Amino acid sequence: MREGKGITIVKADITTLDVDAIVNAANSRLIPGGGVDGAINKAAGPALAEAMMAIGRCPTGEAVITPGFKLLAKHVIHTVAPVYAQHGEDDVWRLLRNCYRNSLALASLHGVRSIAFPSLGTGVYGIPIAGACKAAVGAALDHLNGGDAPAEIVFCCFSDSDAAYYRSALEEARRKG
Repeated sequence: MREGKGITIVKADITTLDVDAIVNAANSRLIPGGGVDGAINKAAGPALAEAMMAIGRCPTGEAVITPGFKLLAKHVIHTVAPVYAQHGEDDVWRLLRNCYRNSLALASLHGVRSIAFPSLGTGVYGIPIAGACKAAVGAALDHLNGGDAPAEIVFCCFSDSDAAYYRSALEEARRKG
C-alpha cells in the first residue's frame, strides 16, 4: 500500500495494514477500550497503552500521535469522535470532520505518506454510517486536493456493508467534485 496515491477502501483488520500510520478511535481519556481501540492496543502491545496514558487526554475532534510499537504501522494517531447523542447535528459533523482533518495534519507533520482510518464514531458513539462516510471522504478529498502528505488514505472497513457506504460516498463526492 505504500506506493499508492489517493483513496483506497478495504475490508480488513486495520492492525494488519502496511501503512505508515493507522488511526485509533480513542476515547477522550486515552484509556484503552473496546472495538477498534481494543484491537489496536492488543496488537501494539502494552507500551501503546502506557504512551496513551502518558499523553493523558485528547479533546473531541483533536488528534495525538504515538509510536506503533508492535504494529506494522510506525505511528498510531489517536482521535476522539463525537458521541452522536451528546451533540447537535451541526456539531457532530463539524467535530467528525475535525477528527479527519486534524489526524491528516498531524500525519503530515510526522512525514506520514500513507494512513489508514477506521470508520470513526459509527460504533458505540452512534454516528450514522452514511453521514460519517460523507464527512470522512469529504475531509480526505479536501486534504488530497491541498497536495499535502499523506498522499495515500485508506478507509479500513469492518464489513462489506460499511465498505459499500464508503464507495458510495466517494463516488458521489467525485461526481459533485
